[in-house]
Amino acid sequence: MDYLKTVAPTQILSERGANLVVINLGSANVRVGLAMDEKPFNVPNCIARYMTQTGKPTVVDQMLNTQVTTNQHVDRERAYNTAASLLKIPFLDETSSSGSASRKMGRIDGFNQASTTKKDAVFTWTDVYEDEHISLASSETSADKGEASASKAAPDVTDSKDTSESKRKYRKMIFGEEALTISSKEPYCLYHPIRRGHFNVSPHYSAQRVCEDLTAILDWILLEKLHITHRERNSFHAVIVVPETFDTREIKEMLTIVLGELHFNSAVVHQEGLSAVFGNGLSTACIVNIGAQTSTVVCVEDGVSLPNTEKILPFGGEDICRCLLWIQRHNQKWPQIHTDVLAKPIDMLMLNQLKESFCEIRAGELETVATVHSYEEGMPAVPHKTNLTSLNVPPMGLFYPNLLVPEVFPQPPRQWFQDHENMLEDTWNMDFGGGGNMGLPMWDSFAFSPSKPKKEEKIGLAEAITSSILSAGRIDLRRKLFASIQLVDPENLFLYALMCSPCISLKHCATM
Repeated sequence: MDYLKTVAPTQILSERGANLVVINLGSANVRVGLAMDEKPFNVPNCIARYMTQTGKPTVVDQMLNTQVTTNQHVDRERAYNTAASLLKIPFLDETSSSGSASRKMGRIDGFNQASTTKKDAVFTWTDVYEDEHISLASSETSADKGEASASKAAPDVTDSKDTSESKRKYRKMIFGEEALTISSKEPYCLYHPIRRGHFNVSPHYSAQRVCEDLTAILDWILLEKLHITHRERNSFHAVIVVPETFDTREIKEMLTIVLGELHFNSAVVHQEGLSAVFGNGLSTACIVNIGAQTSTVVCVEDGVSLPNTEKILPFGGEDICRCLLWIQRHNQKWPQIHTDVLAKPIDMLMLNQLKESFCEIRAGELETVATVHSYEEGMPAVPHKTNLTSLNVPPMGLFYPNLLVPEVFPQPPRQWFQDHENMLEDTWNMDFGGGGNMGLPMWDSFAFSPSKPKKEEKIGLAEAITSSILSAGRIDLRRKLFASIQLVDPENLFLYALMCSPCISLKHCATM
């Protein structure tokens, strides 16, 4: 114990981080790695299952409502013009005149040198077959073997095929980026277990199937990426970093998966906001986490998250990608190709690369010449060179959310939020002998046992940060929070979780 009190946390990580696995769940990606590793494995949080029945949708999320209404279209154009006035660029329906040379203009030609290799990346369709070579040598008789050896001396190539038989069959499950690059002609159905920061439970996607898919994805990562077999799991411990959007039922299911299905020895749950605070060496800060499908703002004081400051925004990086596509199509800069980010997830991968390479918030007109690829079913990618414009407008959707039109996901069944094993959720309604009803609602204001999903707010990021900090209460605390606003990158969030004190204490307990 004296050694554990005096040793530096970084030394403990290097000495005892080999048996600690950190799992950070997200709507689009899941990050898993050992505590001793510098970077985690970042894997798309999806699974493609082989379908024996025909006629089912190849992507479960095709049933979502993605049609933009008239009011949403008007609000989107108004938000574009507001952002354009701040960026000093032409409005949506304005055409740049030939005499606009005096207007401030910027080009992105190698501006982000680190992403130059990523710009030209081309995705290929996944090979959904697995080859099984069934040798026929065991079934051959001695006479057949003699004929086969005699035929080997002959230069006939067709005879060599008689020694083995190749039988091709479909892979039952495909994970990660391979699952996103499957052609829709193949008999596979793509599932996303987590959507918009919650379990993707719907009438078409049961809670049991969601948990099974999460188990399969994590088990595949542990086997293929970390090379941790099932027999070795009992000697490993897990740190589960969950987003602020998760409720108690979802956290409970994750613990059941990690301890019951994946057979870890022990596990501890950590929130993303607290992981970022401890990782930065702070105790009080306002944490802003921009994810792929949701963004969260929460204030932390002395290592304790303040529930009343929590803000959940229903938009993220994927919405910026779709906004980029809408702007280019409206400006007639997108090639005449069929691009559908929901029916063809490979198109979302391409748009995400364009966003990361070229989009940024900068005043003045921002354009670049980029290569856009069209992915027709079963055909190789075809490049199209085009001039992309207004590249600084899509990121402004974080501050003007009407510019982003997120998908409308079906609400989970009501019984999903009723955890009968959680005593804090129960309501006392007991009739006593006197006949009077003495029942009183129990733990009405308990922040960690909601009976419905956490409320999402359709406000901009700046307004959400201001509202969150002003909800903190004391003036001195507000000043500290305004002076310490931490923007969290999901890639760095994993590293923050490795250094937080609860993780260290877990490893201490595991080794004693």
